[in-house]
Amino acid sequence: MKFNLKKVITAGVTLLSAVALFVSASNIKPTNVNAASNESSVQAIKKRGQLRVAVFGDLPPYGWVNKNGKRVGYDVELARRMAKDLGVKVKFVQVNANNRVDTLNSNKADIVLANFTVTPERKQVISFAKPYMKVSVGVISPKNKTITKASQLKGKKLIVNKGTTAENYFTSQKGVNLLKFDSKTQQFNALKNNRAAALADDNSYLYAWVKKNPKYTVGIKSIGPKQYIAPAVKKGNTSLLNWTNKEITKLNKESFFTKDYNSQLKPYFGKEVKPSDIVLKQGN
Repeated sequence: MKFNLKKVITAGVTLLSAVALFVSASNIKPTNVNAASNESSVQAIKKRGQLRVAVFGDLPPYGWVNKNGKRVGYDVELARRMAKDLGVKVKFVQVNANNRVDTLNSNKADIVLANFTVTPERKQVISFAKPYMKVSVGVISPKNKTITKASQLKGKKLIVNKGTTAENYFTSQKGVNLLKFDSKTQQFNALKNNRAAALADDNSYLYAWVKKNPKYTVGIKSIGPKQYIAPAVKKGNTSLLNWTNKEITKLNKESFFTKDYNSQLKPYFGKEVKPSDIVLKQGN
């Protein structure tokens, strides 16, 4: 039998070309992703019948578990209302300040409602909807050793919660020694144990904490830039982001957040705090 090298080579080239074409075709990704393939899209949430919401579990009066084992708080009530308007049940996913972004990006939650302050750095990795609350950093300290200005913190220890705007702000301030904790419970216990001269966090719930702990006071009521609290979704989830923006607009028109303030926040704040200090303008 005569061996035809030319035919063998030609056949081989043809076979390799076919294989290459098959492999190439199998690796092509569609340019338009169907919304149903996004497990946190509005369509997917409605199909699942459940909205997974990341909330705090130890931050009264925003999100915590009461003595009866029920989740309550300002953010929690917002979560329940959003789920109701979506026509689904709510499932709460408990988070700490420093794992809110990871919880979203690992698809463990559809949305974060955990006193989440909008910052340029966070906007690089997640998407924020319209804000529903305003806030700034405050500082609490013992009444017998009150810290009333930032200069008094130089050379002293200051407690902060990891992943918060308070940590970000004071990291840029020279001469302040930060003592960082993972949870709200840990940081407040550290202050009670005299491990630092003061504690910095969002002023809104510092007011609530000192009302229950009268040996302490909010010596610095506001420091750094004014900021806003908003719902957060995974970057690229335009379906849920657009729905949430419309929902916040609707709830503002209903004055939902003033009602939420009166039922969830007012009982925990002192007279120095007014609804307008926390809630954005309603009715628009």
